[in-house]
Amino acid sequence: MDKKKIKKFNKSKNFKRKFNDDHNNDDAQHDSGGQDIETGENEQPTTTIQNYDHDNPDSMKNVTESKDKIFNPKRFKNVTNQSKRLIIILERANLEVVKNKQKFELLNTDDHQNLIKKFKKDPMFCRPDILHQCLLMLFDSPLNRAGLLQVYVHTEQNVLIEINPQTRVPRTFKRFAFLMVQLLHKLSVRATNSSDKLMRVIKNPITSHLPVGCRRIGTSFKCSNLVKPKDLVPKDDQPLVIVIGAMAHGNVQVDYTEYDVSISQYPLSAALACTKICSAFEEVWEIF
Repeated sequence: MDKKKIKKFNKSKNFKRKFNDDHNNDDAQHDSGGQDIETGENEQPTTTIQNYDHDNPDSMKNVTESKDKIFNPKRFKNVTNQSKRLIIILERANLEVVKNKQKFELLNTDDHQNLIKKFKKDPMFCRPDILHQCLLMLFDSPLNRAGLLQVYVHTEQNVLIEINPQTRVPRTFKRFAFLMVQLLHKLSVRATNSSDKLMRVIKNPITSHLPVGCRRIGTSFKCSNLVKPKDLVPKDDQPLVIVIGAMAHGNVQVDYTEYDVSISQYPLSAALACTKICSAFEEVWEIF
């Protein structure tokens, strides 16, 4: 190996070593339950989105990242793009970053009452804990462990997020909130022992990442079309998209669903709706 190649090789090793050191806080560790995210709660993010205004969280609205396809067969072993699986889209999730005492934090009603009043925001739309509850339920489900669940998050600020099914969601809201701040600043969260991205911001619109020709169903308590969750399971082993609102109040109004259904005659929390739907698919597909 000549001197130029040796110099280039050493430079590459030093860069990789420095890069890994800079990302210790958003890495995850492998375990039998998936890849566990380590957030490093005492350190603030240093890498920010280009043109992102920290004092104006709305500047996240048009952020984009990669141009590659969202569906990665490596993450779904023995599953092709058209094979059966449930695709959950959590719409209108409340993920907004604010600057509080020289720190970036996830806006929520428990910690930021003064900021909510200052910016005249509706507390009902400052509930990232709802998304946390939904993700805990979805990623702990047998359906996800069987490799038959795919999850996207679409926020009120029009940020689209893909979450690797091998991700283990932080158990506490504090760690989850710190992780979301890192994700929105760095655009991705990587695993410790591999190059896999556990979470990443991807390019809108969501329709460009869904299987071609799959059914897309919305959910709404106010919808008159009341159905049993197990009746939603496709009989032809095709993928199905179900949209669930990850907010406290209101309806999800999107233009990419074919029709809406109601899965209960009573209003359900977003996490409970996720539970009922996943349980129905597990029963029909015999996943225990």
